[in-house]
Amino acid sequence: MPFITDRHKQTITINGTVYQPADSMTENGKPSRLQSLFREKYGTDSFHARLADFLTEWFNASDRLKVHTSGSTGKPKELWVEKERMMNSAMLTVSFLRLQPHDTALLCMPLQYIAGKMVVVRALVAGLNLIPVNPSGHPLKDLAEAPSFAALIPMQVFNSLAVREENELLQQTRHLIIGGGAIDRQMEETLRRFPNSVWSTYGMTETLSHIALRKLSGPEASGWYTPFKDVTVSLSDENTLIIRAPRVNAETLTTNDIAELNPKGQFRIIGRKDNTINTGGVKVQIEQIEEALHARLSLPFMITAVPDPKFGERIVMLTEGEPQMKEIEKAVSTLPPYWRPKQVFKTEKLPQTGTGKPDRAEARRLAEDIAARI
Repeated sequence: MPFITDRHKQTITINGTVYQPADSMTENGKPSRLQSLFREKYGTDSFHARLADFLTEWFNASDRLKVHTSGSTGKPKELWVEKERMMNSAMLTVSFLRLQPHDTALLCMPLQYIAGKMVVVRALVAGLNLIPVNPSGHPLKDLAEAPSFAALIPMQVFNSLAVREENELLQQTRHLIIGGGAIDRQMEETLRRFPNSVWSTYGMTETLSHIALRKLSGPEASGWYTPFKDVTVSLSDENTLIIRAPRVNAETLTTNDIAELNPKGQFRIIGRKDNTINTGGVKVQIEQIEEALHARLSLPFMITAVPDPKFGERIVMLTEGEPQMKEIEKAVSTLPPYWRPKQVFKTEKLPQTGTGKPDRAEARRLAEDIAARI
């Protein structure tokens, strides 16, 4: 399909109304026409106002803009990224999914992060009809019909599956991509039966959203990610994934994700190097423990570690609210001995980043504080 990569010629369609680049231009420090319109119609602090702010930044003279990392494993960082590379990323996704002009694209991600920004950029380069809704746990609840394309985090999918009307819209969404966190086995089994195309994404802020997808629905469902065109992957000496994606990042990226490769050039993720717990000389992956327990535990939980004078680190579990110890003990007994949490700590709310990912750094800090008080 023809893409529009000249920003001066791009238009943005929002809820069926077409806006020109001039609508997002500012003069003498005054708000753009779109900023004024959306602030008056939806409120100064509304999600639509943030969208108008982003479009004003997109159409300004600078060839770069600022994004924030999610901070899932540490302090969030600010990065300046090239608008041209963002458009390259958008074209990779649109081409892979074969989206067409006028397809509707649901925007329900915060716009300070790359995931939200890239939904807008895909609409700009491909002529999609953008449907903005306030980011929430139930992004489909006020929709009358399903969008052609939606990008959600696992928590939003989980909530939508539990509500009949939202579940129906989810199943009618022609292209659903899910990113920003792990998808547990039970959700994967549910999504495998979906009649539409559902994908898990792999990427990060440095790759300007995802550079690979794996199918979750239908007979082609797989545990392996397929990289986009012109993206190649390999492994470091520590078995962490190395990404070469010159269209979106000039540098070769060595990630902290421990991975496996197959002969087809696909990869699957085992866990993060910085999520490895070394307990008594045995290295244990946090994600593998959580995956094993998710099928057996109904309560929200996270696995982390605290310092231990004998073993170096000991595995602990954080639970949201009062822990159901009988259920936990039964589930934990099925794990290999060196995977089993040695303590269970309750907290009012499990720590998450702004994009809904588990905040691993905060989880460890919280567990260490609780352990120190016992």
